Amino acid sequence: MQSTQDFLNRFDLQHPVIQAPMAGVSTPHLAAAVSNAGGLGSLGIGASTVTQAREMINQTQALTSRPFNVNVFCHAPAPRDAAREAAWLHHLAPLFTAVGLELPTALSEIYRPFQTDPAAVELLLELHPAVVSFHFGLPSADQLAALRQAGIRTMATATNLQEAQMVEQSGIDAIVAQGMEAGGHRGIFDATLTDEGLSTAVLTRLLVRQTRLPVIAAGGIMDGQGIKAALDLGAAAAQLGTAFILCPESAANAAYRANLKSARAATTRLTAVISGRPARGLVNDLITHGEVNGSPVPAAYPVAYDAAKQLHATAAQRNNHEFAAHWAGQGAPLARELPAADLVWQLLEEWRGEGRLA
Repeated sequence: MQSTQDFLNRFDLQHPVIQAPMAGVSTPHLAAAVSNAGGLGSLGIGASTVTQAREMINQTQALTSRPFNVNVFCHAPAPRDAAREAAWLHHLAPLFTAVGLELPTALSEIYRPFQTDPAAVELLLELHPAVVSFHFGLPSADQLAALRQAGIRTMATATNLQEAQMVEQSGIDAIVAQGMEAGGHRGIFDATLTDEGLSTAVLTRLLVRQTRLPVIAAGGIMDGQGIKAALDLGAAAAQLGTAFILCPESAANAAYRANLKSARAATTRLTAVISGRPARGLVNDLITHGEVNGSPVPAAYPVAYDAAKQLHATAAQRNNHEFAAHWAGQGAPLARELPAADLVWQLLEEWRGEGRLA
């Protein structure tokens, strides 16, 4: 399809396969393997310090000469509300007691938005990855202009037409159409607004018809048939996240992998309980407790994440992973355990009708 070929040419890619930039799961080895196979590998640095991000980008650049994507978080700073945060901590008190932790007296805003972090912007301009993408919103016009001047291609997530129009008006090069099926955090710009919850197919078709930018379909795509369906809808490429979690190059730990290979993979839930923003993952004790009838509203993102991470860090020492953020999309039961390059080639064979779905 011409739209796909134009996108591949513009981003210097061989195949319309993008590995989603899953913060905490993506690694330099995973991103490089996908890029070396002709797709677009990705790093998620939204949860990393500038020092950590530098190390990840440098390592990826040492492993591949092909383009790869670096994803950043552009969320609004957390609206701090002492009463709301205290109520959330009080609700989580039984969980802290169960893992042997004293209840924190306060929570922290653990992630700084990209648009308020000049050091992060300077890092990207210095190391010059081929692609930078944005989640939860957009950076400032000056930041985008600097990236554009440096010759860096850009992409941004949109979950509805209004967000996509903002992406297009900003001068960004492509839109990632994130459907409700997707694992991980919803990329909604304003978490206080009603989320229509459009499916990947509906959102992709809407954006293809209503915008001029290349549209990358994301959410629930796990095999070559899913890629074909996305391209048939007019998408220029497909982005897959959950499909890559079981690759040996990912940073998913043994418990995450075991859950994804078990019957638990069939039950995912979109919830704000873990981080304070809607995100889809495998259901665990933290989600169940946080959504019991009468539960207070979670603390804002990423303040609520501070509590979840404290719980998980201590519980994991006892081999209890019921407080972990095991993000996964609705296609989780279709995940396959293959090296990343082999998975890319399998996806391509399935897309072209040359391989058997397995």
